[in-house]
Amino acid sequence: MSKITGAEAFVRMLQLNGVKHIFGLCGDTSLPFYDALARLDHGMDHILTRDERSAGYMADAYARVTGKVGVCEGPSGGGATYLLPALVEANESSVAVLGITSDVSVTSRGKYPLTELDQQGLYAPLTKWNTTIDLASQIPGAVRNAFRAMTTGKPGSAHICLPYDVQKHELDADDVWAQPEHATFPAMRACAAQQDIERAAEKLAAARLPVIICGGGIVLSGATGELEKLAASLNAPVCTTVSGKGALADTHPLNGGVVGSNGGVPATREIVKQADLVLFIGCRAGSTTTEHWKYPGRNTPILHIDNDPMVVGANYRTEVGMVGDALLTLRALNLALEERLTARPADAIDGHAVVAKAREEKFGAFQLLAQSLDTPIKPERVVDALNRLLPREAIVVADPGTPCPYFSAYFNAPQAGRHFITNRAHGALGFAMAAGLGAQVGRPNATVVAAMGDGSFGFTCGELETVARRKIPLKMIVFSNSVYGWIKASQKAGYDERYFSVDFSRTDHARVAEAFGIKAFRVQDPARLDETIKAALAFDGPVLIDVITQQLQDAAAPVSQWMG
Repeated sequence: MSKITGAEAFVRMLQLNGVKHIFGLCGDTSLPFYDALARLDHGMDHILTRDERSAGYMADAYARVTGKVGVCEGPSGGGATYLLPALVEANESSVAVLGITSDVSVTSRGKYPLTELDQQGLYAPLTKWNTTIDLASQIPGAVRNAFRAMTTGKPGSAHICLPYDVQKHELDADDVWAQPEHATFPAMRACAAQQDIERAAEKLAAARLPVIICGGGIVLSGATGELEKLAASLNAPVCTTVSGKGALADTHPLNGGVVGSNGGVPATREIVKQADLVLFIGCRAGSTTTEHWKYPGRNTPILHIDNDPMVVGANYRTEVGMVGDALLTLRALNLALEERLTARPADAIDGHAVVAKAREEKFGAFQLLAQSLDTPIKPERVVDALNRLLPREAIVVADPGTPCPYFSAYFNAPQAGRHFITNRAHGALGFAMAAGLGAQVGRPNATVVAAMGDGSFGFTCGELETVARRKIPLKMIVFSNSVYGWIKASQKAGYDERYFSVDFSRTDHARVAEAFGIKAFRVQDPARLDETIKAALAFDGPVLIDVITQQLQDAAAPVSQWMG
């Protein structure tokens, strides 16, 4: 019976689960794990980061673009607390991310060793699955359980606490095996009940203007083709949440765009107001998407597809709830609709016309601002330039502050799928640069743009060294306006312009990037923006563009609470 150490077993378990990249930061309690990574032939690439939060955000975006479990790791104590924000975000966003934290030895517990912390208690309410390993023999089962939990049902994050001495103890090598299906997500899918699907098909066929509102579940499940078929057969407008961008190509004639208080505009709200039936798919129908449950209204008939039974019926009385994977359930729903399409109402409303009217109003107003030569540069001009200049396969990763509403509303990816990423579950600053790196590693042939405010840049600028060291060809855009813009705009809208503790000094972000060895540009003249973005896209390596932009409280950001 052959024996291996706990650290070796952990490395092999990751290898057997198809892991190719690990994002993390070293520490004393991780030394046996790092030594096993150094010694063994496993085919995995460890990407050293400068902050555990960044490691987690990298793993998150990597998982979103690959469909594989993202893996991040950090040491005990402070490392374990820094990793937590990313695992919370991934869990709430239904993204499979495994966080590994090393820990003090089991034999040292309760003796006040440096960095002792109840990691299991810390992570318990904020991850889908979580454990502390006490014996080396528990390692294979714990890793299998984590991958099964992360990838099945509603995907989410998992945490494993791996004590120092357990990494050195031995176990039976024959216990090291993995279930192949759990390497990607969603795994082991289930379809909604056929009787619910039949009832939903009847109601959809009878509706004059059904409107479909899609969350991130469509993209996660790879159901974009089935969604397009459903929308076309019903001539139904499709609107999305911020996370649901990519459910249809942004340029599709039935895509009404993002709705809600972040990225929605009155024209897209009007689409939902006209609906005589709304179908939510892979969407929690939360406060942002529905503007605090005003659109759709309480009297609008609701159908709902989600693989989490706790979501269906949580916020709206639901005529038909369908609990199941979006891909399988939509495939069955499309089949059920085929024989009913001839019974569509004679006075059915043309969804194409509804969407065309809304898009004309929305982008007409946008283009007036995008063509402005005013200074500071308007954010709309940056988004418009990227819409025109980015290649088809590009991915934009946006921080939740200044960039999020603009890219949610106006970024136009010409194809469905994962081409836009933002952290909308908890909205922590400092996401885009790290997540952009993770997306670039996961999809190396794509052009990846990380768009961030200067507030977010301050959270994460240390990762410029990681970008430079690893020669990641990430394109970074900083919206530089010397303000925590979201809060200042909210103080203007709701607190009579009593601005307090939201302004900070301007940084020359281009010079900071150059100090890390990264090519950089600074743009103040809007007429020079296009040529600068073209130069950045043509450069074979990482680039940062520092754009001096309008402050958010003075802008026309598509955020309902500021629009009146």
